[in-house]
Order: sequence, then C-alpha cells, then structure tokens
Amino acid sequence: MTGTSVVASERLTADQLQIAPSRRHREVVIRYTLLVTALVSVLVSTLIVLSLVREAWTFITEVVWADTWGRQGWFPRRGLYDIPTIIVPSLIVTGIAMVVAAPLGLGAAVYLSEYANQRVRAWLKPALEILAGIPSVVLGFFALTWIAPNLVGRIGRSTFLVLGAAILIGYAAVAAVIARNRIKQYREGVADPSARIGAAAAIAMLVLVFAVAAGWTLNVWLDFAPNNAGSLAAAGIGVGILTIPLVASISEDAMAAVPDSLREASAGLGARKLSTATAVVLPAAVSGIVAAFIVAVSRAIGETMVVFMAGGAADAARFTDSPFDGGLTMTAAMASLASGTDNVVGEGLTFQSLYFVGLLLFLITLALNVIAARFVSRVREAY
Repeated sequence: MTGTSVVASERLTADQLQIAPSRRHREVVIRYTLLVTALVSVLVSTLIVLSLVREAWTFITEVVWADTWGRQGWFPRRGLYDIPTIIVPSLIVTGIAMVVAAPLGLGAAVYLSEYANQRVRAWLKPALEILAGIPSVVLGFFALTWIAPNLVGRIGRSTFLVLGAAILIGYAAVAAVIARNRIKQYREGVADPSARIGAAAAIAMLVLVFAVAAGWTLNVWLDFAPNNAGSLAAAGIGVGILTIPLVASISEDAMAAVPDSLREASAGLGARKLSTATAVVLPAAVSGIVAAFIVAVSRAIGETMVVFMAGGAADAARFTDSPFDGGLTMTAAMASLASGTDNVVGEGLTFQSLYFVGLLLFLITLALNVIAARFVSRVREAY
C-alpha cells in the first residue's frame, strides 16, 4: 500500500505538463522572428528580380531584334547589341573551366573519399578548400600576368591540335562505350524497351556535340595566333582553378554518403579499390556528382572578376569563337560597361542592355538549377 501511494503521488497532472507561459511566449517570438527573416529574404529576392525584369523589358520591347544577331560585335554605346558576341565567349570560358575543374575536382574527391587516411584527409581537404577562399580578383590578376603569357601564350598550333584531338578521342570513346552498353542491354533484354528512344537521343546528342567540337577545334587550329595578352583561354583556366574546390567538396560529400556496406560487398567479391571506386561508389553517388558539375557550371558562367581582368576585352568586342582571342563574356560585359554609373552613356538603350544581359544570365542559371534538381530527384538512391 505504501509503494502504491508513493507512485500515485508522483504521477504528473495535466497542469504540470503544460508549458510555462514565459517559455511559450519565447517560442512564439522566436517562431515569428524566423518567419520575418525568411519573408525578408524572399522579398529582397523578389524586388531584385522585378527591377531586373522591368529594365530588361524596356530593352526587349524597344530594341530592333534583327540587329541583335549577325552584327559581329557588342558595341552597346553605339547601339550594336550582337548577343552571340557575349554568349559564345561565355560558353567557351565555361567549357574550358569545366575541362580544368571536372577531372581535377573529381579526382581529388575520389582520393579523399576512397584512398586518403584520416591524417592525410585532415590536412589535405582544408588545404584544397583554401582555393575557395582566394579572392577572385587575385586569381584574375594571376591569370592575366602568369597564365596568359607563360601557359596560353606558349601553346603552339601543334600542341593545341594534339590536346584537342585527345579530348575529342576521349569523348568519342565515352560515346562508344555508352552505345555499346545500351546495345548489349537491348540484346540481352535487360533494358526497358521504353528507354530506347531516350538512349538513341542521348547517343545522337553525343555524336552531334562531337561533330560540332571537332569542327570548332579544326577552325580554331587553322586560325591559331596566340599572344601574351589576356584571352578567353586564360580566363577559362583561371575560372577552372577557382571552381576546383566546389567540384571536389560536393563530389566528396556525395561519395562519403555512400554506405560502407557497398564497399565491403565489393571487396568481398574480390574487387580492387579502383574497381570499387569506379564501378560501385561513383555510380551510387552519381546524383551528387552531377549536381556538383551543374553547380560548378553555374559558378563558372557567373564568374565576373577573373573574366573581366583576363578576358582580353574592354566594354566592347568583336565576335570570336577562338579561346586564344580576347572576348567578352556576359558578366564581363556588364562589369566593364557599368564600371561607374556615369560611364554608362551612349545610345538610348545602353543602360537597359545591362539589365537584359543580367536577366539572360539569371535565366540560364535558373535553368541549370532546375535541370540539376530534376535530374537529382530522378536518379537519387536512398540508402
């Protein structure tokens, strides 16, 4: 009886389970404070987009669109807005940056995730991420004063042809392996018949991109004339160096999330570490790796200071598709033209052209992020 009475006396009542008024008040204040901060962030983003769209719409509705294609130059102060003049160099710089950042960043991620011990990883990963803390203006100065004269300026025509041929051969090999695996799966009845159209489209796209890249490489090789001034190649290499930590960090996080049980199962079947990394870990982390690449592309295409300093052009440029010539990217065109509000003078739509280029860049980056999100959601595997 005594034990029963003690237990009964220690039971909590409904009043005792209620939250204290002071604590409830603090929770409400914290909740609404966080809500306000979230709404302020959304409001600022909305106002930025609205101001961007408003000025860009003025340019869109008043410019003569027939004059924005084929004019062979971006001269906004004279009313010449050749859009390919700034889009093609942006793609060239982004492509060169990814050629530099993708293999180096992915290789660093594979080493950190699969090969490095804890001691090496403890100092190597922070050292790698130091690159992300280097100001872009410093890398731009480095690209202009060292990469342009000592690296890009000394590449000969034959060297460029060999490098281009090696890249294209590697690309063709990847396309051939994908095509062979798909054909083998269809013959063995492993692949879903509904995926045939997608596989054929992917292979056709690989062949098309290979043909375009081969023609572009031959054209650039024939017109090769390197110099020691700034160029798109120097800017692309600088942006690639700036992007390496981003690819390495996100890819390494994706591979680290792969369960060790998959690695142990692969080792139990007698696979080597390299086979485990390439055949087990990388496919399992493909969603994170692709997301890393797309985020890196968004970072590269939006970089400003490196291409502004090392791109080899001022606020106007003629059309070029050679990485060894100076050119204007979209961000460099905006930065050089808007370097001081008083300098944005000239033809009536000069100021509005800045907002149009900014809107174009925003839409490209938004499209890349949407594609990345949809791809990751489709191929992500939960462990």
